[in-house]
Amino acid sequence: MAQFVTLEEAKSLPFWRRPVALLFLMAMAMPIAFNVWSALLNNFVTEMADFDGSDIGLLHTIREIPGFLAIGVIAILMFMREQVLGLVSLVLLGAATAITAWFPQMGGILTLTMLSSIGFHYYETVNQSLQLQWLKIEDAPRMIGWLMAAGSLATMLAYILIIGTWKAFDLSYNLVYLMAGGTTVLIALFAMVAYPQFEAPTPQNKRMILRRRYWLYYAMQFMAGARRQIFVVFAAFMMVEKFGFEVDEITALLLITLVANIICAPLMGRAVSYFGERRALGFEYIGLVVVFLCYGGVYYMSWGVLVGSALYILDHIFFALALALKTYFQKIADPADIAPTAAVAFTINHIAAVFLPFGLGLLWLASPAAVFLLAAAMAATSFCLAMMIPRHPAPGNETIFARPIPQAAE
Repeated sequence: MAQFVTLEEAKSLPFWRRPVALLFLMAMAMPIAFNVWSALLNNFVTEMADFDGSDIGLLHTIREIPGFLAIGVIAILMFMREQVLGLVSLVLLGAATAITAWFPQMGGILTLTMLSSIGFHYYETVNQSLQLQWLKIEDAPRMIGWLMAAGSLATMLAYILIIGTWKAFDLSYNLVYLMAGGTTVLIALFAMVAYPQFEAPTPQNKRMILRRRYWLYYAMQFMAGARRQIFVVFAAFMMVEKFGFEVDEITALLLITLVANIICAPLMGRAVSYFGERRALGFEYIGLVVVFLCYGGVYYMSWGVLVGSALYILDHIFFALALALKTYFQKIADPADIAPTAAVAFTINHIAAVFLPFGLGLLWLASPAAVFLLAAAMAATSFCLAMMIPRHPAPGNETIFARPIPQAAE
């Protein structure tokens, strides 16, 4: 029988059984399956199914459909707790990843991509909600930075194993996918048994929430989703297609980015706490404009592999500042809106993701540089939106155009 514990009561539990410890465990479990799948994906589909740019675009369009339907989480939460849904989603992600290599044809790859994506996106929706409910506002930027670093550490260990054993032991895609996905499944099952059900102080609304005062958050989520697709889909694909990276080489590049994130993510969290969400996001978007323009230069100017690799690493570092978007919403939100708004935000984030990868895959065939120039324009638009965040966001002071609610005299 499930044990229910409030966040206050959880303080008396051993540290490893507290809510923050569970957040760290889930943060390390998810990327083992998802990032190993991503690291091998471009080589796997190129070698086993002869994918080209349009095919990879179609695959990522399929992958993003569950993100677009993340609003369905609200309906599931009517009869399943968020914590349970998050762990069940991890099991689905891990299981689908584990058997990926069993179906190396177009139909099988797309089907398993859809299943693993349901697990990934529903987990991410619930995970964001739990983070914002379980972490104090003053601690959230720093703790989210450490959670990102923990995920990077878990992924780094998996990548080290791939780099050290891929050629030495002539590993197969099947074995690596089985090990990565199986590890995620085992961790999720352990968490189901080892942790009580934690009760946040504010019950969550069980219906869809759309509030006018959250409009800037919605707009920034939309632009973040559109911009992110170009990086996720085409940045690594460029390293394989243009520079001929093999599995161990692309994994080594990802490993460098993980080391950078382990170091930088906690610092980014502290920077958000010190400088505020407006400045942090503005810095991120200016950096991304420069990076995406330089990506275009890799094609127009025929810059070499070192430049392309450096841009890929910088891209990852700048994206770590996206945690500021979470903490911005935490500061302006009604506490009861966090779970339903996380689902709505994920759907908004993935509106462009449903059609962009396939459409840009076709554009990629004509001009890869044009894809990255479009991403630079999106990052510039995001910068303009970030400048609308007030220095001290709060309910009633969501944007620079809002009139703060006057405080009663004491």
